[in-house]
Amino acid sequence: MDILTKIENSTLTITFNRPEKKNAITAAMYQTMADALRAAETDDNVRVVLFNGADTVFTAGNDLEDFMKNAAQLSTDGETSSIIQFMLALSSSPKPIIAAVAGLAVGIGTTMLMHCDLVYLADNAKLSMPFSQLGLCAEFSSSILLPRVAGYHRAAEKLLLGEPFGAHEAYEMGMANKVVPIAELNDYAHQQAAKLVALPAASLRATKRLMKSSQVGVVNEVMQDELKQFGKMLNGPEAKEAFMAFFQKRKPDFSQFS
Repeated sequence: MDILTKIENSTLTITFNRPEKKNAITAAMYQTMADALRAAETDDNVRVVLFNGADTVFTAGNDLEDFMKNAAQLSTDGETSSIIQFMLALSSSPKPIIAAVAGLAVGIGTTMLMHCDLVYLADNAKLSMPFSQLGLCAEFSSSILLPRVAGYHRAAEKLLLGEPFGAHEAYEMGMANKVVPIAELNDYAHQQAAKLVALPAASLRATKRLMKSSQVGVVNEVMQDELKQFGKMLNGPEAKEAFMAFFQKRKPDFSQFS
């Protein structure tokens, strides 16, 4: 199974488990995660959700080959695209969500962290949002959430250049709660989950709702705007050049585009 799900000690753990492809996410994987998150909303046995991956890679982001096959399904209504179903399920989850990130976290592997409540990074974590390098644009409301967290100029550097950055820089930018040694990451994240499990579930849900209530509307609006722009750019010449270069294992040439 490319996505593992386990409920233990009132915590739903969702694990990226496709190591041979650096945990790159397919449409089927998005659907599995979306279904698990939706089911957790009404499951009294689940009080906390925890995402993790492998020691060397959280997720390399979208599986580009699978993504291109399913790109025609990309829509803003959340009905056909498993990616959008996952985005909506994660961003609207009423229960506390923890992310334990080691190694590479590329694209949505980074932007999804902005919708989690607690983020713990291993000291080997390397985050990146290389959308511009693929002829695309920011997604998952990162164009508004990252500037709010890190400030405009640092957000612009990460989203415009798309270059990777390490765990300590992400922490300094306000994107994570703590950086821990890789050997301690999963134990620490589960310890934090256990603390949340021991607290009144209704209080946690109410507090999370109140903290997010002022931004729900604008975050959803920006997400829809990003998706419309993303869909247009996905069929544009720059993206086609970027994807072709990726599959041909060469550097893309964007000089021909204005």
